[in-house]
Amino acid sequence: MKQRIQEVDFISAEEKEACDLPRTTEDKNTGKSRKLYIESYGCQMNFSDSEIVVSIMLENGFDTTSKPEDADVIFLNTCSIRDNAEQKVRFRLKHFNGIKRRRPALMVGILGCMAERLKKNLLEEEKIVDLVVGPDAYRSLPGLITEVDDGHKAVNVFLSKEETYADISPVRLTGDGLSAYISIMRGCDNMCSFCVVPYTRGRERSRDAKTIV
Repeated sequence: MKQRIQEVDFISAEEKEACDLPRTTEDKNTGKSRKLYIESYGCQMNFSDSEIVVSIMLENGFDTTSKPEDADVIFLNTCSIRDNAEQKVRFRLKHFNGIKRRRPALMVGILGCMAERLKKNLLEEEKIVDLVVGPDAYRSLPGLITEVDDGHKAVNVFLSKEETYADISPVRLTGDGLSAYISIMRGCDNMCSFCVVPYTRGRERSRDAKTIV
């Protein structure tokens, strides 16, 4: 008699919903010349990272918009913990491709764990993508955007053993002002067979306690 092996889903209902339902940027208009739109998928760390990305972009000539049709740059901050999460991103790229056909200057970037897992392959598989940036390379975004402005594709998926973004004040994108995500560490040293985190977010490192306070 054959024994049926039940497939175990290690993803909680909350995480599944986060992979399927993105969080997006809100409108912030200070008169800057270019606008950024971000969709974030997956875990709380991704949502926290998007707030770091927005902070960097606001310091480098961008405002944010809640409408991708109004954006000059679209970022998808991605998750790789489930195939469905990656397929959701590929579906969204097809939607954004329609916008880019009308506005060829639109820049599209893939950030986060999917970017780290697939690296340069994303540029070959998804022609709409202009830049691919891993979780430890967000400081390089202004330079990568300049490369794309100059007509090149851009990739930075370097995993750092030190980066925590501790000196960057995140720009809160959503919420009631009473709660917020505060990162205390990044990466993981536990090589669990079912988990992609050590490969997409690197080795474990803790943030300095003073910066957390």
